[in-house]
Amino acid sequence: MRLTLLALLLAVSSFIKAQSGGFGAGIILGEPTGISLKGWISGDRAIDGALAWSLRDGAYFSVHADYLFHNMGLIKIGKGKLPLYYGPGLRLRSWNDNRYWHHGRWYANDGNSASLGVRFPVGLDYLPEKAPVDIFLEVVPGLDLLPATDFDISGAIGLRYWF
Repeated sequence: MRLTLLALLLAVSSFIKAQSGGFGAGIILGEPTGISLKGWISGDRAIDGALAWSLRDGAYFSVHADYLFHNMGLIKIGKGKLPLYYGPGLRLRSWNDNRYWHHGRWYANDGNSASLGVRFPVGLDYLPEKAPVDIFLEVVPGLDLLPATDFDISGAIGLRYWF
């Protein structure tokens, strides 16, 4: 019995990894909502992204990717880590309808519309000490560059499982 319990504990501990390395996948809720991905490239830098959609009027599909810097020591907590993160990113949004809603106004188009822009997420990422998950909250100023210049701010909360 003890040997079986020891083998089980060793097997489970091999699946628990720190969130400051490896690859995570989960959900992002807010603006936009969808699938969130993140991969660490060093101890304090990561690349994240999402395949998502807007739930606002004139819904759109969104793809974004960010290069993130993490300040691991700024906020001290008892168990785990709570880094502040920030960094530049790109976003592509696409509408497939005869009209789309943008900044309080309906716009007509030929059935398709897309925008390309930059974004700068700033957020907090809770990394529990022994669980293979992270929980994040972010605010994201963004600037569309094509086909026209337009500024907006979005936000989201999310959860990822680390493999």
